[in-house]
Amino acid sequence: MEKKSIEQLESVASQVRRDILRMVHAVQSGHPGASLGCTEFFVALYFDQLNHDSNFKMEGKGEDLFFLSNGHISPVWYSVLARSGYFSPEEMDTFRKLNSRLQGHPATEEGLPGIRIASGSLGQGMSVAIGAAQAKKIDGDGSTVYVLMGDGEQEEGQVWEAAMYAAHWKVDNLIATIDLNRQQIDGPTAEIMDLIDLRAKYESFGWEVIDTLQGNDMKSVVEGLEKAKSLSGKGKPVMNLLHTEMGFGVDFMVGTHKWHGIAPSDEQLADALGQLPETIGDF
Repeated sequence: MEKKSIEQLESVASQVRRDILRMVHAVQSGHPGASLGCTEFFVALYFDQLNHDSNFKMEGKGEDLFFLSNGHISPVWYSVLARSGYFSPEEMDTFRKLNSRLQGHPATEEGLPGIRIASGSLGQGMSVAIGAAQAKKIDGDGSTVYVLMGDGEQEEGQVWEAAMYAAHWKVDNLIATIDLNRQQIDGPTAEIMDLIDLRAKYESFGWEVIDTLQGNDMKSVVEGLEKAKSLSGKGKPVMNLLHTEMGFGVDFMVGTHKWHGIAPSDEQLADALGQLPETIGDF
């Protein structure tokens, strides 16, 4: 995979944000808030860090694998998959439509390249990623397995069973990331179910933990992923706490749970797109 400069990655991120907004707007359905907030992470992962092949094979031998646990942020993933060659960008025009491969939550039934599990039932992604990571160890495959979760998702008990398991069995080829935007569907996480100190919690469970404090700064995100990789393979699973802002990149969407799952109007779309340069070309 050819490495890109920070400026090139930022250029891709601007186009990805346009894709997110246009997909959600077209069907007046979807989840733009956290998709916008996680754009730097997805772009840095797929265009800079992940050893992957757009000639998709389900088993992923010799490749790094990525699993999305909080599947409702599918728009950002679909955009990055399309822009990195897994399928034509024009297919994004079918998002959430009948018989589309681009369902609201990622699914395997339709055979969309890049998707290895159906996701969106929160709390399950890390368990799957742990299984894939252990399978790679058994196969002698030195690749890394990545998984992304939401912070509201940490309210699911299965997450903590998986966290305990991964540390006990030294699943050190696993890098998990939590999108720490402090928002969930009904409001701030501090009001719904306070997360308290996630770093202390994961460290107490036996994980190596890093903080990417500027999760919407491309340079910081790349450095955070590089640091996470440098800590892997040393006997502990790695947790990356990614501090983001929901709705980042659009001034009237940023920092509020209200854009978790609603679509912009025609006027709002025009306003938002005016803030985001078209860099690769709209689908």
